[in-house]
Amino acid sequence: MLPSALRNSSKLQVSTIFIRSFATETIPSTSSSNSSETLPPPKHPTDPGTTKPRASRLYLSPRPVSSRAPISLPHLPPSFGRNQLLPVSNSTRALLESVVAEFNAPIRYAFAYGSGVFEQDGYTQTKDPRDPNAPMLDFMFAVTHADHFHSINMHQYPSHYPFHSRLLGSDYVSRVQSLGPGVWFNAYVPMKGVTIKYGVTTVDDLCSDLLNWKSLYLAGRMHKPIRIVKDDARVRLTQQVNLTSAVRAALLTLPSEFGEKELFERIAGISYSGDPRMILPAENRGKVGNIVRNQQPQFKELYHRLVVGLPGVHWPSNSSLIQQDTSPQARSAHLRKLPSNLLNRVTARYAGFQDLKDSENAYWTKLSEDETKLQRVLSEETSRIVRTPATVQTLKGIVSAGLGKSLRYSAAKVSKWWKSSGGNK
Repeated sequence: MLPSALRNSSKLQVSTIFIRSFATETIPSTSSSNSSETLPPPKHPTDPGTTKPRASRLYLSPRPVSSRAPISLPHLPPSFGRNQLLPVSNSTRALLESVVAEFNAPIRYAFAYGSGVFEQDGYTQTKDPRDPNAPMLDFMFAVTHADHFHSINMHQYPSHYPFHSRLLGSDYVSRVQSLGPGVWFNAYVPMKGVTIKYGVTTVDDLCSDLLNWKSLYLAGRMHKPIRIVKDDARVRLTQQVNLTSAVRAALLTLPSEFGEKELFERIAGISYSGDPRMILPAENRGKVGNIVRNQQPQFKELYHRLVVGLPGVHWPSNSSLIQQDTSPQARSAHLRKLPSNLLNRVTARYAGFQDLKDSENAYWTKLSEDETKLQRVLSEETSRIVRTPATVQTLKGIVSAGLGKSLRYSAAKVSKWWKSSGGNK
């Protein structure tokens, strides 16, 4: 679990000792990885003996820390978080990197996600992302300063922004972005022969959500398979914490024996719980199942080493069956390490047990004894975390995309909802 100082610090100062201990606890071995790609140890561009930096702005190694500023994050071990680097075809990889390289505005961290990157049921699948029938490619960019990014990007690509946003300027865009989960989307953007949608957030907002589940809007997206296009050490570390938190939350809702597909569906469904789009005719009802059904190998690569690194969980690499210790003591170990926003909400529901807080172990064990109640509380509080930010972001879409693109996007979502509801039968 993260030290309290790291949870509360906006700068996320992390010690080398913490990184090594976290890596040891959650990833006991990396030699079993079947990924052919590795994350090379980062080098500072001015270190002696380094070669001249490449012209490309894309680096799979973490963004180096400037020697002119206080070092807040040490270099990560080369194998740390390698489970996050999910492979894609060479053509898809080249396309994703070429798209991100088109932006002049500085991007600290970038990933691609969704059906355009990893196959999903219910979508037209093509080998060539440039096929007119291929789904839109989704990107998320994390930047240092939102106003600075939008100022440069609006100058380079004014057509990406609706007319009123161009009139009001980058300061207005960054203020709208800061509402709710802190994301601004530009949709239906033609680039490199494909149509893309890209969201913009800040590294601070992204890492805060990954650590604390402030809104679960960004953290929830990153519970599912993503393709990292541009990496950053700080995000890679906090993402590993986010993935482990998702495993702990899912295990608390599962029995002593279950299949890996059930685990993946619980994890993938966390961010959809409470999302208003799942109630209104605006989202595919079977989306969670569609995501997991064709992406089980990616989910297993993402989570297997994290799961087996937790105490009381048994999951052989050649098996799809998972067993866990469901005693109150074992469950309390997961409960007390949940992200702070969720944990605070859960403990507030158990106000009658405050007298046990003098004995910390007794307090957490008592909360974990009633398995049915705890599962219900976790589900309800997760939904409450998701609901308001997701609603705000949905309404922001009208502002960020403009009326025309919003209607087009809504029509596409309603169509998917209609099909998932059996309206095409």
